[in-house]
Amino acid sequence: MARLVLGAATSHTSMLLVDPRDLPRYREWDPGIPLLDTNGAPTTFAREAERRGNSLAPLLTPERLAERLAEARAHIEHMADEILGADLDALIIVGDDQNELYLPDNHPALLVYHGETIAALPYTATPGRADWLVEASKRQYSAVARDYPVAHELARHLIGCLIDSDFDVSAARHLPQGKGESHSIAFIHTQLLRNRPVPIVPVFLNAYFPPNQPTPSRCYAIGQAIGRAVASLPGEARIGIVASGGLSHFLVDEELDGEVFRAIRARDADALRALPREKLNSGSSEIRNWICVAGALEALDVSWTGYVPGIRTEAGTGTGLGFALWR
Repeated sequence: MARLVLGAATSHTSMLLVDPRDLPRYREWDPGIPLLDTNGAPTTFAREAERRGNSLAPLLTPERLAERLAEARAHIEHMADEILGADLDALIIVGDDQNELYLPDNHPALLVYHGETIAALPYTATPGRADWLVEASKRQYSAVARDYPVAHELARHLIGCLIDSDFDVSAARHLPQGKGESHSIAFIHTQLLRNRPVPIVPVFLNAYFPPNQPTPSRCYAIGQAIGRAVASLPGEARIGIVASGGLSHFLVDEELDGEVFRAIRARDADALRALPREKLNSGSSEIRNWICVAGALEALDVSWTGYVPGIRTEAGTGTGLGFALWR
């Protein structure tokens, strides 16, 4: 039978791809980001900076910022080596779409893409985005227009099994005209697969947008169903699964990130199901993708983790840069 032989989870922020010399410039950018505090309530950059005083100053020198980025980049390279060395027949990618392909006229809570290929396009900047951030984002996307292979038979098998497990799953065989793959898929192609033509299956959770975000418990159950679906696939295929996104952002919440790592290492499904929904909003909502993948990998152990608190301003803004491998 087919087997899940490897699991992974990774942050996918453009912060991982920025020129280290530009890291201090987040001080110019982050005051304009809408923020939620660690309890999920609206806050402001000024309020968070005042609350912290000068406590974060030692972390914000150009040298310390660059050191932490280098550490996180080393984690990415380690994960890429492991994934590409696993001889996978297919890689399921659990990610989210942020008004790239699926818009407010229809945000499916759960969608599986099952076309034979998926288009990848170079990055197109939104108006007003800083030039140095545009350059970082370009590195997340394909440098040229191309089509990547999709494990479409596995994708259709997942859809059927999810339906049989009483999940209402949306399905897409094409992307909207003129669109390329979402950021959560593009990051895996460029950074973890290094543009190799490993067949993928994109699975989208509506992590970001109320009112139909799946609950943590539902995300875990979706993952369990994906795990069962892979086990029922005929043949001897070697399948991997990766969560794309997270951890806490745009305020770094090391306590929340630490609990996610503790729970996945301990296979503490109850703790993952019980993560507070009010904390899983804004960028931190992508932790749902990790919960889903943990559900799919109940039979595997967490073999390695890496974490860098990507704090980049005096307000504590940034991303909890998290990475994990299951074997």
